[in-house]
Amino acid sequence: MANIHSQKKRILRSERERLENRRYTSTIKTYFRRLESLVDGGDAETVAGAHRELTSTIDKAVKRGAMHRNTGARKKSRAAHLVAGSAGGAQPTSE
Repeated sequence: MANIHSQKKRILRSERERLENRRYTSTIKTYFRRLESLVDGGDAETVAGAHRELTSTIDKAVKRGAMHRNTGARKKSRAAHLVAGSAGGAQPTSE
């Protein structure tokens, strides 16, 4: 443990922040696994709800700084591809 008072406070604060960041990343992994299982055997409405919940959590984690914005974008993209593939057809194109 550090001797300097401000450094002791910083150590405690960084531990709290680390645990909060882990909560976000763990929740995102759980939601992604849940989305994958729903895509395999769920109806479109529950898949859409799970995707919306996952996207919202990723956005909150990025806003809070628990996750880098490119990592969040990558995870959202993978989730979107997963959902689009489950729709049964070609990928949507923008024209």
